[in-house]
Amino acid sequence: MSSNSFAYSEQSGGGEATELGQEATSTISPSGAFGLFSSDLKKNEDLKQMLESSKDSAKLDAMKRIVGMMAKGKNASELFPAVVKNVASKNIEIKKLVYVYLVRHAEEQQDLALLSISTFQRALKDPNQLIRASALRVLSSIRVPIIVPIMMLAIKEAAADLSPYVRKNAAHAIQKLYSLDPEQKEMLIEVIEKLLKDKSTLVAGSVVMAFEEVCPDRIDLIHKNYRKLCNLLVDVEEWGQVVIIHMLTRYARTQFVSPWTEDEGLENNEKNFYESDDEEKEKTDKRKKPYVMDPDHRLLIRNTKPLLQSRNAAVVMAVAQLFWHISPKSEAGIISKSLVRLLRSNREVQYIVLQNIATMSIQRKGMFEPYLKSFYVRSTDPTMIKTLKLEILTNLANEANISTLLREFQTYVKSQDKQFAAATIQAIGRCATNISEVTDTCLNGLVCLLSNRDEIVVAESVVVIKKLLQMQPAQHGEIIKHMAKLLDSITVPVARASILWLIGENCERVPKIAPDVLRKMAKSFTSEDDLVKLQILNLGAKLYLTNSRQTKLLTQYILNLGKYDQNYDIRDRTRFIRQLIVPNERSGALSKYAKKIFLAQKPAPLLESPFKDRDHFQLGTLSHTLNTKATGYLELSNWPEVAPDPSVRNVEVIELAKEWTPAGKTKKETPSKKFYSESEEEGSSSDSNSDSESESGSKSGEQSEEGNSSDDSSEDSSSESGSGSESEVENQRTAKKNSKNKRKSDSEDGEKEHEKSKTSESSNAESSSVEESSSDSETESESDSASESRKVTKEKEKTRQDRNPVPKDVSLLDLDDFNLVSTPVALPMPALRPSLIADLEGLNLSASSAVINVSTPVFVPMKTHVMLHRMSGKGLAAHYYFPRQPCIFGDKMVSVQVTLNNTTDRKIENIHIGEKKLPTGMQMHVFNPIESLEPEGSITVSMGIDFCDSTQTASFQLCTKDDCFNVSIQPPVGELLLPVAMSEKDFKKEQGMLTGMNETSTIIIAAPQNFTPPVILQKIVNVANVGVVPSGQDNIHRFAAKTVHSGSLMLVTVELKEGSTAQLIINTEKTVIGSVLLRELKPVLSQG
Repeated sequence: MSSNSFAYSEQSGGGEATELGQEATSTISPSGAFGLFSSDLKKNEDLKQMLESSKDSAKLDAMKRIVGMMAKGKNASELFPAVVKNVASKNIEIKKLVYVYLVRHAEEQQDLALLSISTFQRALKDPNQLIRASALRVLSSIRVPIIVPIMMLAIKEAAADLSPYVRKNAAHAIQKLYSLDPEQKEMLIEVIEKLLKDKSTLVAGSVVMAFEEVCPDRIDLIHKNYRKLCNLLVDVEEWGQVVIIHMLTRYARTQFVSPWTEDEGLENNEKNFYESDDEEKEKTDKRKKPYVMDPDHRLLIRNTKPLLQSRNAAVVMAVAQLFWHISPKSEAGIISKSLVRLLRSNREVQYIVLQNIATMSIQRKGMFEPYLKSFYVRSTDPTMIKTLKLEILTNLANEANISTLLREFQTYVKSQDKQFAAATIQAIGRCATNISEVTDTCLNGLVCLLSNRDEIVVAESVVVIKKLLQMQPAQHGEIIKHMAKLLDSITVPVARASILWLIGENCERVPKIAPDVLRKMAKSFTSEDDLVKLQILNLGAKLYLTNSRQTKLLTQYILNLGKYDQNYDIRDRTRFIRQLIVPNERSGALSKYAKKIFLAQKPAPLLESPFKDRDHFQLGTLSHTLNTKATGYLELSNWPEVAPDPSVRNVEVIELAKEWTPAGKTKKETPSKKFYSESEEEGSSSDSNSDSESESGSKSGEQSEEGNSSDDSSEDSSSESGSGSESEVENQRTAKKNSKNKRKSDSEDGEKEHEKSKTSESSNAESSSVEESSSDSETESESDSASESRKVTKEKEKTRQDRNPVPKDVSLLDLDDFNLVSTPVALPMPALRPSLIADLEGLNLSASSAVINVSTPVFVPMKTHVMLHRMSGKGLAAHYYFPRQPCIFGDKMVSVQVTLNNTTDRKIENIHIGEKKLPTGMQMHVFNPIESLEPEGSITVSMGIDFCDSTQTASFQLCTKDDCFNVSIQPPVGELLLPVAMSEKDFKKEQGMLTGMNETSTIIIAAPQNFTPPVILQKIVNVANVGVVPSGQDNIHRFAAKTVHSGSLMLVTVELKEGSTAQLIINTEKTVIGSVLLRELKPVLSQG
């Protein structure tokens, strides 16, 4: 044993030397490599023996070596059976390492991992909070869909745990379970709602992260917890602070009015002729009413301000974006100093911070002007940092500091970094256009750069000068002549094209030079770049129209060369110009206006910051950094015109919240648990104390320790049931009590009671004595508080409506039985997958389980449909497609994504939905009006339409500020469905009930290769949003869906016959939709 320990210490302490020695051995002789390989095998055998040892020190040594192998990337999966045996070890250190191993390898060895689930379930009730948390972490990391109900049960238990550390891990597990099975969303929201009420700072960040991941649109869950989150914010761990601040920023934008309107001037002061004095006075009071900030709005700003001094750059950035988006403009200035402080961090942090400062500096220059020198470029900065600092300096330029900045820019132009030097020349051009006083100075400086030795600098200067000369061309004939001479030396295509364009535009001001330039260009036409060739053609056309005598033959020569060019753009341009400028009998009416077309006054280009269009993204987000909408990005909503009711954030002293029942045995609570008199509280606590005495000593001792160590975290639970840790202990038994008491509770739940009573009998048999005593005590409290229960009946009804249907809970009740009998099932056989799955599926089936369970779509076609063509919409184009996601606006609505494009060169304002012309019963949820859409801009918005299970067209008007266009959306029949997950047995049962008039079928003839399972699947799901039903027969393929509006089942069967034929059968109550779907599927399945 000592030799093994010595070997481990050698390996861990001097690993590099050992590996070098092994490499040397392998290079000396080929047999050494074989020896090393066989020693590896021997080493693994040695590890297996150590894991089977009876000594904990040997097992711990082996586990450390195995985890070390995993860290180095070596494959340790063959040790899985030996490691799994130690999952029940009593040594905490060994347990921790086993859990680390299982998280890594559980997906690869699913059968063996499933065998250890019973051990994890026992560990969830371990007295040690670290073991409980680790067990939950491992259980949620086993990505096997079949154990979703068990994970759900474990999360519910952990969410009611006394330890805040375990509750924190429950919040982490929520996100993992949601990514594995989104269908559990409603049940997970209930857990999130419970954890949001937790007063522990350890839990707050994790549960808000789960909220953002699972249900970010459920703002109503935040109302009651808003003030608590604001007050806890300073004490939450750093990464939790970031998540909470981003969530509260979105919350504030939906619940408070804009603080930016306080300086708006009064308008419409004139009194209308027929308006009474009272009305006029009322209007004046309304207009003059000063802006008063909501106290909750002020609370958020006040509590986040200290975090600007955080050591974590992400926290500072989060607070900065919060102040930018929700604070009054007069108070936002304090963030500038904190952001400048972050520029001392590493380059990655600098890059993100500078990007956000660049966006801010466009709108509010004054914030960063005092820190101008902090943005001067250092020679050690990487190019990306230099470019961003240059961008900010350009944004901050004004008449007062421009002379200093231009001196700085002169140094930057000489930089060895050519990309940065080119960006500096662009910046000089922008300063010249923005500040008219220095336009001439900048222009002269750029002309001097034309004699620079570096070709890139010269080329960039030419491009910028071209843009500047467009603003005042008449005054700069000499510069144009100077640039014409540069054509012989400059080779960069963009620069050559810019010079030719300038000469063409000003050909009448340089009449002697322009023809000569055309002559030179005609010589080298065939060897020029395509961009330059196009400008040569343009120059020839302009000279032909203004100086035909000198350039007629030359232009015709160039047009002949262009006619046979390899590039079709140049050939097209040549034909177009020839027809336009050379008159002949076929020339149209446009030939008369050729001169006006070619020599029209061109608008001066607008030199703008590339960060100008980023302000519509929330600062500090990935979308802002990439300047494109990233997956999972949540847009900030516009400020509401009128603030929603602030009373929703008021928290009562006795909170009427539903009681949490751990252990997943039942969720039904009696009204008596809501309110207690003082005597009842004493009675209930004494009952729970007497109950706890019947438990094992170690468990009750551990609970009391945790109760004392985490008083803060358990205050939340005590506010619900009236007492501190006693109520928590009582809650742990509530599941067993309620299985009997639910028969005596509210009569309104009689229907659900019958279903639950079946499953309660099995759990009653386990601990009948405890149940009976606790049941009696609870019945007394029930009768004592009967009058109080009537007061909260309405609130209880409202709470129940928000809950999932009970059948889900019934299936989870059975899992408790599985927990008790799981030990004999967990046999040490490697291949138990079929039987295990059968057992687990059996646990999840009950008489009341619903057949219709909506699943995720198998395939989402990205085919778009034209809603409004750009020609019909005067430059506004609209396309739509169906994302096959549940609609957030209503259960009966189909989700539609609409993409709006502005193809004009002007801003389109106030895009909104106008008059709707919908058939009877059809409903539509429109998108919020879009204030403006920039030229060449694009935006995607969501709509929801209830088509009432028909393919009728939804007609409405798409309006802008100036026009209204009649548009329509017609859904393909396959988009009126939601995919359904069901077993083959359920499919056959439902199909048997949908025969006769509810069944339509047809025969399909196609080549055998078109009847392979992947081809059939692809063709079906491409047309219809259906789910795949597992089939035990190779020649039958089954698909199931339900209609969005009515929820009617749509069952599709493809049965392959002999030869090259197949029968397509559709069973549904909606016979019209069924026949339409049949007509659409038949040609798709028939074609090759």
